[in-house]
Amino acid sequence: MPETTKDTARAVVRKVVEDLEKRLSSRTRATLNGALDRSARVSRPRHQDIDWNRTIRANLKNYLPEYRTVIPERLIGYGRAARGVKKDVILCIDQSGSMAASVVYASVFGAVLASMRSLATRLVVFDTAVVDLTDELDDPVDVLFGTQLGGGTDINRALAYCQSQITRPADTVVVLISDLYEGGIRDEMLGRVAAMKASGVQFVTLLALSDEGAPSYDREHAGALAALGAPAFACTPDLFPDVMAAAIERRQLPIPDGESHR
Repeated sequence: MPETTKDTARAVVRKVVEDLEKRLSSRTRATLNGALDRSARVSRPRHQDIDWNRTIRANLKNYLPEYRTVIPERLIGYGRAARGVKKDVILCIDQSGSMAASVVYASVFGAVLASMRSLATRLVVFDTAVVDLTDELDDPVDVLFGTQLGGGTDINRALAYCQSQITRPADTVVVLISDLYEGGIRDEMLGRVAAMKASGVQFVTLLALSDEGAPSYDREHAGALAALGAPAFACTPDLFPDVMAAAIERRQLPIPDGESHR
């Protein structure tokens, strides 16, 4: 693309990206910051760190009516705010043509996540090759121009790279965005997911990140991932912050009825 044409296209794309960021970033930040705070709660807190509302709710069965009090057998408290990164997030995005809208939204969300100091976000795109675009995350426009949609699909190879980047499994969330039409080695792909799950990684597969709904996808592979405890489901952009928050807190994902393989 000639540089002058690229500059014009960049201006148009940037306007769209800025609109998406404005619409998505505030809710994403609020939702994930809340999840990060809640995930830091501890069961043996210091007195000043006790979450009394949750502690009382958890011990209502121990209410003594004659004394009009609750005996708190189990204390729930807030973990002291840790300095630095609390969670690692890896977005692994299929570049096949059917996933075009997903790349757009995932690039924007990647930039939003990367701006949160409590998260370390990595962005990986793939077809039969794997490209790490983490260094471009401060500019979603550069990410979009650096992404070439089309070609084959080697999910196994992409996951091998993502797996090599994990240093804190229990504090890592891997989000695979793909239609799951694997052209690589299927058994190795599933084996990598199983290994990541066994090490403590939270693994989620999104079949779509567009407002139009779910694209076609490989149901056999989606079912196999679900059997490993790695849910695969369609997800619109507005639901993405809630999905990430649930993954961070290690609670059940907010999966729409009829859109999932669990």
